[in-house]
Amino acid sequence: MTRFRPCIDLHAGSVKQIVGGTLSDTSSASLKTNFTSEHPSSYYASLYKQHNLTGAHVIMLGPGNEDAAKKALEAWKGGLQVGGGVTEGNVREWVALGAEKVIITSYLFPSATFSPERLQSILAALDNDKEKLVIDLSCRRRGASWFVATNKWQTITDFELTQESISLLEPHCSEFLIHAADVEGLQRGIDHDLVSKLAEWCSIPVTYAGGGRSIEDLELVKILSHGKVDLTIGSALDIFGGGGVKFEDCVKWNEEQLQEEVGRT
Repeated sequence: MTRFRPCIDLHAGSVKQIVGGTLSDTSSASLKTNFTSEHPSSYYASLYKQHNLTGAHVIMLGPGNEDAAKKALEAWKGGLQVGGGVTEGNVREWVALGAEKVIITSYLFPSATFSPERLQSILAALDNDKEKLVIDLSCRRRGASWFVATNKWQTITDFELTQESISLLEPHCSEFLIHAADVEGLQRGIDHDLVSKLAEWCSIPVTYAGGGRSIEDLELVKILSHGKVDLTIGSALDIFGGGGVKFEDCVKWNEEQLQEEVGRT
């Protein structure tokens, strides 16, 4: 069933909502921020825990976010996924700190090319427990295709999202996280084509993020994906300063979907 999945995006130690395509390693002037929270990361983690919103992802966008990520984990041990800067060298630490799962992003694509060796090294560090691993295939659109984008979504890799590439990775992880970086933070609507393709290609859980702007988008993703894709809504949420979606409505949506699921069984 399609669920609302919450997020905690961290930038420079604060919880923020940003326009994904404006992140840069070289120029801070290009960064467009939609919202900077007065609350710490632990506030959001506790809020999600209170409403049993499992599968929330904590993403560290650049350096200086480790402490904030750790505070979120302290607030809900075993309830959050953590990504951004996770490597073979620190993946065990994040699990030990309480991450339910770790999210691997740029580390798998050195020199803008997928590295099977790095994937295997991550899995080895996790004692080959693929249930602990989420692969982030956040992407940018090029024509009718999507290519994985790394390094704050600025580097376009040669890894195209296709049925073949998805099938290559599925045996090695428990789910996918996919930001549509071109529409991330813009609140101009989701990428319909990508959501539909993800439902077609993926046989394990997948969460889509990017462009969500109303509670109706949850119903749209449910229809487009036949209930196979979850949706993250960020900048449009009232808890992140948005005016498009009430957090309480997202909680209600999840409860209704669960009731429908129980009713079918």
